[in-house]
Amino acid sequence: MKITFYGHACLGIETGDTHILVDPYISANEKASHIDINQIKADYILVTHAHQDHTLDVETIAKHTGAMVISNFEVAGHYGDKGIDVHPMNHGGSWDFEFGKVKYVNAIHTSSFPDGSYGGQPGGFVIEGEHKNIYIAGDTALTMDMKLIPMYIKLDLAILPVGDNFTMGVDDAIIASDFVECDKVLGYHFDTFGYIEINHEEAKRKFFDKGKDLMLLSIGESIEL
Repeated sequence: MKITFYGHACLGIETGDTHILVDPYISANEKASHIDINQIKADYILVTHAHQDHTLDVETIAKHTGAMVISNFEVAGHYGDKGIDVHPMNHGGSWDFEFGKVKYVNAIHTSSFPDGSYGGQPGGFVIEGEHKNIYIAGDTALTMDMKLIPMYIKLDLAILPVGDNFTMGVDDAIIASDFVECDKVLGYHFDTFGYIEINHEEAKRKFFDKGKDLMLLSIGESIEL
């Protein structure tokens, strides 16, 4: 499994021959100006919630690639009305896709489209692949619900927001990694705006001091699991 960071909370995941895109917000992100959305491959687009900094490029990329959008019922309905192929989910539900089993899990945040319309309740995704299992937390506060995840799956990677202000920050992300019982963490939702700028070295040190590994990728950088 290869994971590429496209800035903010946008990720590309390659597993086998399948390309998955998560929360595409690229074209308005000045820090990701070197990323061409027309070159991004996507068979599926996972959307955690409706905020613009997670959905801005969903329609463009979905129509360009023919990707299926997977999200909560309201977000899926929004894109289904635009003629996009969708798969609606809701909290606690799971579905077997060609790339693995996906479970839509709780997140504590808000969710509305840029026009103010209702975007359903926010969530995260647990992906149980053939060889690797990952948790994409989405925008969330630290929540006790995270403790449920290791009851049914052993994670290889937890992808957690670390930018603070709008989501949990570094200190809470360390606790979250305890809750999900995964010491290998990919941080995201940081540095895009002034509100969520972080000290990278300090963040990594805090994780290291707890015996954990925090990865903060540059935009366009990838890791292999």
